Amino acid sequence: MVHLRTVTTTFHARVIAARLGAEGFTTQLRGNVGDPFPLGVVSVWVAEEDAGPASELLLADEVEAVFTPHPDDEEPVASRRPRFLGLNRRQLLAVALLALILWAALLSRMIL
Repeated sequence: MVHLRTVTTTFHARVIAARLGAEGFTTQLRGNVGDPFPLGVVSVWVAEEDAGPASELLLADEVEAVFTPHPDDEEPVASRRPRFLGLNRRQLLAVALLALILWAALLSRMIL
């Protein structure tokens, strides 16, 4: 067995092992694997003859992940659309609040 990758969590190591196992690679996890508190690094090991293809598979997965759009990046949030006079909801609220503050200041000067 040869070292393939070291990750910071047991969950991440198990995801890598599952991905490699799905392609037929035999994996072994070493480090903080069976502890009740999943803290510490975990190493992923593969058979020596599988080291190259397994590394290429993980690299291909990482490259594909870069080009997969994230759900937050696709469309702007509905509240950012213009509502009135080209202003969105937050801007309209800020204008209304500013007008209320000015109105209150004018009233206080009239009373005094």
